[in-house]
Amino acid sequence: MTHKLIADVGGTNIRLATVTETGITDIEKYQCAEFVGIQAAIEHYFAEHADKEFSAACIAIAGPVNQEEIRFSNNAWVFSKSELKAALGFAHLLVINDFTAVAHSLPVLRDEQIIQLGAGFPIENGNIAVFGPGTGLGVEHITYTEKGWQTLDGEGGHVDFAPVDEIDVVIWRYLQKHHGRASAEEVMSGRGIVNIYKALAEHEGLEPIYNEAAVITESALTGLCPVCEKTLAQFCKIMGSFAGNLAMNLATTGGVFIGGGIAARFTEYLKDSDFRVRFESKGQMSAYIKDVPTYLINEPDHGLLGAAAYLNQHIRSA
Repeated sequence: MTHKLIADVGGTNIRLATVTETGITDIEKYQCAEFVGIQAAIEHYFAEHADKEFSAACIAIAGPVNQEEIRFSNNAWVFSKSELKAALGFAHLLVINDFTAVAHSLPVLRDEQIIQLGAGFPIENGNIAVFGPGTGLGVEHITYTEKGWQTLDGEGGHVDFAPVDEIDVVIWRYLQKHHGRASAEEVMSGRGIVNIYKALAEHEGLEPIYNEAAVITESALTGLCPVCEKTLAQFCKIMGSFAGNLAMNLATTGGVFIGGGIAARFTEYLKDSDFRVRFESKGQMSAYIKDVPTYLINEPDHGLLGAAAYLNQHIRSA
């Protein structure tokens, strides 16, 4: 019996797992720096699971995947799709963007793997959007077709940041002054939290003392820094406005999901924030999206789950 391999590769870590009929198993996490390249990492996984033979694989990476030669955005690995497929003996090898994998995980996530934020209810097979504040800002839409789920790729993380209230205007002006442009990624990411904090500190005539998103977030949650508290509150509001925009872009009756590594660090705070208020605050279009549900992904391996869903769908439709 042959098996299917999935991998989720970032700048620091590579996660690998085996696809089964009921889900995924044998999840392993390695440091990318321990291997000269992705082939060596996969071969190490094969050695640790020598009882299995693999005939197909889907690899999700943080970076462009439309060329034969794949270069990672945040590590030095480079590989050729065809050469890797031949070297590892795969009959099928699919290489996809990491947010394509994230998007494909959404229809298969169980109730315990997501946390609903506010009201709303999903419509079966309705369009879905996901965005993920992390090192950067990933954005993806996914729609259901007669051949299964199809992602709609783009660079939504780099759209213009649109101020909604006076505090947003302060942040927008800071970004224009210091970066020459205010993009969504510059407010909804790790450095985005730092940008918001520095913008608010500068506006209040204070010297910013923090340069790390994790420290700013922790200081906000513990009440040690009023500017940090304002930063986190505004970060949640901005996410709400952005999520509402995604909902209107493609009528996401299946919901809008938040992934990435940042929002999961303050789940309870996010639930009690004005995220949902800003999501629904769309003037005459508020009624259009008030029933669209919003969720926080609460599953660390959702990238692997999405890669598995993508691989299964591809092989079935091949």
